Amino acid sequence: MTEILPLSRSQITPAVLAALAEDAPYGDLTSQLLIPEAARVVAVLNAREPGIFSGTAVFDAAMELTDPAISVQWQLADGEEFASGAELAVVEGPARSVLTAERVGLNLVQRMSGIATLTAQYVTAVTAVPGNRSRVVDTRKTTPGLRALERFAVRCGGGHNHRYSLSDAVMAKDNHLAVLSQGDHRKLTAVLSTLRPRLSHTTHIEVEVDSIAQIEPVLAAGVDTIMLDNFSLEELREGVRLVAGRALVEASGNVRLETIAQIAATGVDIISVGALTHSVRALDLGLDVRFGSESR
Repeated sequence: MTEILPLSRSQITPAVLAALAEDAPYGDLTSQLLIPEAARVVAVLNAREPGIFSGTAVFDAAMELTDPAISVQWQLADGEEFASGAELAVVEGPARSVLTAERVGLNLVQRMSGIATLTAQYVTAVTAVPGNRSRVVDTRKTTPGLRALERFAVRCGGGHNHRYSLSDAVMAKDNHLAVLSQGDHRKLTAVLSTLRPRLSHTTHIEVEVDSIAQIEPVLAAGVDTIMLDNFSLEELREGVRLVAGRALVEASGNVRLETIAQIAATGVDIISVGALTHSVRALDLGLDVRFGSESR
């Protein structure tokens, strides 16, 4: 397994604190009333279906930010595959605190592991294509406030990240071009050519096109990546032929698990998949108490 660029504490903490504040703004009323203050618990994070795990540090943060006295012992690492019924981690600490942090910790790693698992399925479909060179990448169609976590989960599944935010690269999409060209593709080259002199040499320029006719005017402006949006397979093959290595070619729009292998076979360099984050199903994981005790 390749090394996965980790999440930073500054990315994890705000998201987890916001979730904890949402779930228990004035404390956990049930645990405070029912559970003795001195009670301790040992609980197991169990997999109720198979998948790829993502979110060890996020789950740790949910526990630690609730109570530093909680300890978590992991049986696997981010990006590792697990079977249904596997014990993924053992959690031990004050019972009230574990019960308070439980749902937030589960919600986050269930979603992240769902993303990692779905991403791995797309990556597997692409890598099975003979001579494949396509990367599976995510999009900005992420849950507000959870982008860093969800994009980490994509990496855990073997995928790659697109630009992180609007500030990271120039990416002119259909609506930008509609404003600029007013339907005249000949205007695109002149307008797009003004970008490079105004940018740092490290800034990437990508332009989305929705027709074969737009490819040459856009390429003439010296862009780094051209996105072929909602092209048919035949049009993708023609687009790759026309670009001929002058820029990276990205396929986007209506990419599904059952079609991604055919898209990869057209020779595109990048396949962006919004479904990795915008419509994923959370995996079924559970935190089950193994035994509890009351300190004497």
